[in-house]
Amino acid sequence: MSAPTLPAALADATRDDASLRRFLHGLPGVDQVGVEARATALATRSIKKSSKLWAIDTAISMVDLTTLEGADTRGKVRALTAKARRPDPDRPDTPRVAAVCVYPDLVATAVEGLKGTDIGIASVATAFPSGRSSRQVKLADVALAVESGATEVDMVIDRGAFLEGRYGEVFEEIQAIREASAHAHLKVILETGELATYDNVRRASWLALLAGGDFIKTSTGKVSPAATLPVTHVMLQAVRDWFTATGEVRGVKPAGGIRTTKDAIKYLVAVHEVAGEQWLTAEKFRFGASSLLNDLLLQRRTQHDGHYSGPDYVAVD
Repeated sequence: MSAPTLPAALADATRDDASLRRFLHGLPGVDQVGVEARATALATRSIKKSSKLWAIDTAISMVDLTTLEGADTRGKVRALTAKARRPDPDRPDTPRVAAVCVYPDLVATAVEGLKGTDIGIASVATAFPSGRSSRQVKLADVALAVESGATEVDMVIDRGAFLEGRYGEVFEEIQAIREASAHAHLKVILETGELATYDNVRRASWLALLAGGDFIKTSTGKVSPAATLPVTHVMLQAVRDWFTATGEVRGVKPAGGIRTTKDAIKYLVAVHEVAGEQWLTAEKFRFGASSLLNDLLLQRRTQHDGHYSGPDYVAVD
């Protein structure tokens, strides 16, 4: 194992499997009571009405508009890209979303639908959502996505290997996917609902960062629990501490279960308070969501019009 671009102290941690294990198990333990109490306290904070529209627009700009169902069709992806380009056709000042996220075989359809925009084209890969396949198959999955035009790759880690303590194996696989992703941004899905403890979330976050992940992502959205505020706090702490150690700003993406504007604002408050203001951009924080955008659009209309418009005024797809 090697990570030549890392600072010396961190590069030493990735020298071999024993060094990596020693580093990960040497990280400070997470105070479960403390992190849950802080997440609860921050979630009760209100924001001024004058700031709410900014928060809504910021959240819209951070959405990875997602469809990851077995029944997905090219027509559904075309509809999704149309919504990504013009989330609220009656309000042309509405921000565009950050990206559209689809399966690898539908990336080409998304590319066609987003032509001429700067909206990202994200593809899940590496035998999503389980991650249960050979390295060869996972790399082929990534190759299909990138060759089809994906600008972002959302990979899943091998949770079985991680939970068995085979950290070097997970590290090397993330590095291999990082290389195969070429110029595409790499988001590393930890599937935190399967990691059991906050300490494991912290270790998996650092492992993904050490291996070259541009983002760490909570979940596939296929496992419960998916994103939670306390878990996201732990991940935000990891990228904050990574920045302190390296000067590099890496991103965080909670995904799954974030459905309302109130939910989104709670996460934005957490970003500001735990990581810092510089993470309040789509380049460093994303929401993985399908239904969240509709509620954001409805609440945006409410802020502008002074009354609730109702769901019939926003396209479902």
